[in-house]
Amino acid sequence: MQQTRIMEILKVAELAAIAASEWNGRGDKVAADQAATTAMRNAFNDIEFSGRIVIGEGERDEAPMLFIGEELGKGGEEIDIAVDPLEGTNLCAYNRANSLTTIAIAPRGALLYAPDTYMWKIAAATDCGGRLHIDNTPEENVRAIADELGKPIEDVNVLVLKRGRHDKLIEAIRSTGARVSLIDDGDVYGAIATAIPHTGIDLYMGSGGSPEGVLACTGLKAIGGFFMGKLDFTLDRDGEAKRARAEKMAEIDLDAPLTMDILVRSDDAAFIACGVTDGDMVHGVRKGNGTIATESVIMSASDKTTRFVRTIRRA
Repeated sequence: MQQTRIMEILKVAELAAIAASEWNGRGDKVAADQAATTAMRNAFNDIEFSGRIVIGEGERDEAPMLFIGEELGKGGEEIDIAVDPLEGTNLCAYNRANSLTTIAIAPRGALLYAPDTYMWKIAAATDCGGRLHIDNTPEENVRAIADELGKPIEDVNVLVLKRGRHDKLIEAIRSTGARVSLIDDGDVYGAIATAIPHTGIDLYMGSGGSPEGVLACTGLKAIGGFFMGKLDFTLDRDGEAKRARAEKMAEIDLDAPLTMDILVRSDDAAFIACGVTDGDMVHGVRKGNGTIATESVIMSASDKTTRFVRTIRRA
């Protein structure tokens, strides 16, 4: 993906983050999501490209969507887009850490149309020579990452989404002696954080939204990290109906492990996230002295790099 295109998409993420930040701490996650979505759509439509949304905003939040199949832009290069205009809507609403605007881009046809259901996930900066796998026990995966990183298991830090369905997973991780860090929200952040050294996260495990899995996988694939997922309709209250719909449209085996090459079918991809609230990976939007400052992370396949970008705008 050309750097000029990536910089255009970075601007989209920044403008969405600025719009969402107006709702930091105001207790209204729907309004925050609406602000981010509107700003993102308007900014996309100013770009000379033919963008198509393949992963849109999840219906679970009951918020306005950039809907799947929506066409964006003024025309030109055909690109698939996966978005979560405001990852961590509650984090923004209550001014908690790690709320982000997130965008992934890849050539047309490269990103999987993931069913809007749950996915078990494992992510890391490395595949440990093929030893990490979604079907392994938590103990096997923790030991693999410890061996690969050359550190005692007691120093391995595993990030898990704080949900009741993860109680047994957390118990299994702690039984190895490894540390567990819990987050209230932020499924994309959780996976991406494993590839960012200063976060201190070695491994991400647990279940979350499958669309968010595609977003995270794009970033990790772009820089040579590791991600694997597995759909689980049983965790979804509408799982039977969603599975029936997915079977009619299935591009994949709905019960098989989903590798990076299944989720993102191109090596030419990029992931961009901009901070809305302060977090472990990037700072949130900051205003003062007539300026607006944003901080973003860019993971790009074109040169296998992770870049941090600080942008200052005159208000």
